[in-house]
Amino acid sequence: MRRRWPQITTIVLGVLVVALVVATGVLGVRTWQGKNEADERAKAMQAARQMGVNLMSLNHETAQKDLDRIVAGTTGELKNKLSTQSKQLLDQLSKTQAKSAVDQVEAGVVSIDDDSAEVMVSLNGTVTNPKVKEGAARAYRYLMDLTRVDDRWLVSELEVVP
Repeated sequence: MRRRWPQITTIVLGVLVVALVVATGVLGVRTWQGKNEADERAKAMQAARQMGVNLMSLNHETAQKDLDRIVAGTTGELKNKLSTQSKQLLDQLSKTQAKSAVDQVEAGVVSIDDDSAEVMVSLNGTVTNPKVKEGAARAYRYLMDLTRVDDRWLVSELEVVP
């Protein structure tokens, strides 16, 4: 009987070691997945913030470059729409001689999954033109739908919200 105790102890300790290794592996995978999800949330939010800044950082003197930067951050129907309306947008900026700059940007993820996200972006900025030389404060809020294309988050829909 005494000889069986070392064998039973060895078996029990072996089972405990295997259980600890499995538990450590499971916790490691869950931690990695949580970090990956947090990274994707941060990337989607940053892409939406940047789009908001791009939308409000316009200058009639650099209008084509500004519009190209906006279009580069979009995909799908929104990209097509902006591309086909680019001449009208450029003409409007040239006509009004407008310049706008961002003072403050806030963003929050509304929802996210593997390949899509919805992000609310709030911006405060100043718009100037020859009629309003000192500038007029403006506040905008956008609800943006983003789609992951390869490893980039691009805006696929954009809605101005009150």
